Amino acid sequence: MLNYMSINNTLDSLIPISRFNKGEANKIFDEVKESGCKIVVKNNVPACVLITPERYKEIIEMMEDLHLLSVVAERERNDTGYRISFEDVLAKDGRTLADIEDVPMEYGVDFE
Repeated sequence: MLNYMSINNTLDSLIPISRFNKGEANKIFDEVKESGCKIVVKNNVPACVLITPERYKEIIEMMEDLHLLSVVAERERNDTGYRISFEDVLAKDGRTLADIEDVPMEYGVDFE
């Protein structure tokens, strides 16, 4: 069944590109700020989607989260149960925890 509210919202979000040519950019940006999204059409074909910077950041964060989720899922599928300690990783390079205690940490990372 068609969702008429969704169709109506989509129709309301369409903006002909000619409105930009008529100097209505500020008004259109205000509409985007209010509605969150507008679809610019040129020759009755969608040309671009205008969204607020906040919504753009939300979308990027969702995409990053989905990517991380896919990495986790892939690792879980391929998990053999084998684990290696940090001390063993250091030992492979001939180092100990004492060797790296005085190394300054960047980006606020602290392992203690």
